[in-house]
Amino acid sequence: MALFLQIKRHVERLIADGILGPGTKLPATRDLARTLGVNRTTIATAYDALVADGWARAHVGQGTFVADRPASRPAERPAAGPLAWEGSFSRGVRRLIEDVRRRTGPDVSVGPGLVSFLGASPDPTLFPTEEFRRALNHVIKREGAALLEYHPVAGYAPLRRYLAAWLVRHGIEVREDEVLVVNGSQQGLDLIARALIDPGDVVLIEEPTYPGAIQVFAAAQAELVPVPVGPGGLRVDVAATLIEKHRPKLLYCQPSGQNPTGVSLDPAARLALLDVAVRHRLPIVEDGFGAPGEAEGARAPLRALDRHGLVIHLGTLSKVLFPGLRVGWMVVPGPLAAPLLRIKQLADLNTGALLQAAVFRFCQGRRLERHARLIRAEYRSRRAALLGALERGLVPESAWSVPDESAFSLLLTLPEGVDAAALLPRAIDRGIAYAPGSFFFLGERGARALRLAYAALPGPRIDEGVRRLGDVVRDALKHRRRPSATATAGALPVV
Repeated sequence: MALFLQIKRHVERLIADGILGPGTKLPATRDLARTLGVNRTTIATAYDALVADGWARAHVGQGTFVADRPASRPAERPAAGPLAWEGSFSRGVRRLIEDVRRRTGPDVSVGPGLVSFLGASPDPTLFPTEEFRRALNHVIKREGAALLEYHPVAGYAPLRRYLAAWLVRHGIEVREDEVLVVNGSQQGLDLIARALIDPGDVVLIEEPTYPGAIQVFAAAQAELVPVPVGPGGLRVDVAATLIEKHRPKLLYCQPSGQNPTGVSLDPAARLALLDVAVRHRLPIVEDGFGAPGEAEGARAPLRALDRHGLVIHLGTLSKVLFPGLRVGWMVVPGPLAAPLLRIKQLADLNTGALLQAAVFRFCQGRRLERHARLIRAEYRSRRAALLGALERGLVPESAWSVPDESAFSLLLTLPEGVDAAALLPRAIDRGIAYAPGSFFFLGERGARALRLAYAALPGPRIDEGVRRLGDVVRDALKHRRRPSATATAGALPVV
């Protein structure tokens, strides 16, 4: 093949693969010719051919650039290499890839006109950005050089001490050496799975539930057995039966402000669940979802009621402070602390202390408690706005869970014959976005359900979003097909 054509084909491939994006300036012909050891005319000929075929555009005196809309035909690709990577993935990773593919919805461009109930995240307009900036500046000035050194994998020691004392105030009796700072509670779930789960182990997991938990345990090649969530949270009676039948390795649940339903496990059920766990020596992974004890009428975390060392408690500042901090914690039974530290060290070797030190500085003087009270009052108002809007704006055949005051979302069940995932593109066209319920269920269940996360939306936007959603649902009802009884068996119970 002629040299200029070899160069042209190579650049085509870089553009087709997205390595060179639209508008990227190609190297000057003189520079590229010198680099490749060819005549400058060869490069110029290759560039002319790229322009002629629509891959590039040339501007006199400026150079040659990748076209704003490069030619769409595929470039000739090299022969397959010696390793087919897809076939090399572990069974757990293949399972994870398939699960992520199933739970990936359409692309949503979050513009000013879109009312998005998609993410269970806090409202960035309520972030105490200026206070945190001062805290960060303070620790850099006071400890900057030391904080940029390696720090122990368990976390910045003053923050661990603070968290231990703070958790004790909320009923979780814990020593400092039982607190492990992690990069968000998701890392905590991953560490637990790697420490405790072997392929084929049974894990009981509430349903519907947090998709990240499903994916972590599925990647560990666990056999996931769902426990239904009702109006009062996890169905402890069903869990007891499933424990007898399957002898699981552990149980995962979110007792407070459950994601996606927002419901909380009532106090009697918490004690009953712990009794069952004690009888069967069953570890419980309690995903605290946020920080404990700040909501009005908050119920004691399972870890606060545990007297037998069976509960691993996960918490995060992502919902109370800033999601971008990626600061969470694990409260672990003493015998688990050292193994989990060793596993965490395999993943990240040391901890990044700078942001943890800033968090510690911010939390001093009860700033965290004050901020949590402020935002929870606001989220309580938004919860009431959503419930009121649903009562006014949704068709009578719809139903929804009633979230606890510590929650960020609720789960809505659409009328029979209306599929939430199939409805989403039409909803986006109308300026409303949500998370399909199938994301939160195992298998193919949850087709009629959808999650509405309300914490990031002010009241007027919530009203407008529900009005738009009601219009979309009413349009869908005009064309629906009523399914058979078997087709709806997996739908979420009305709560």
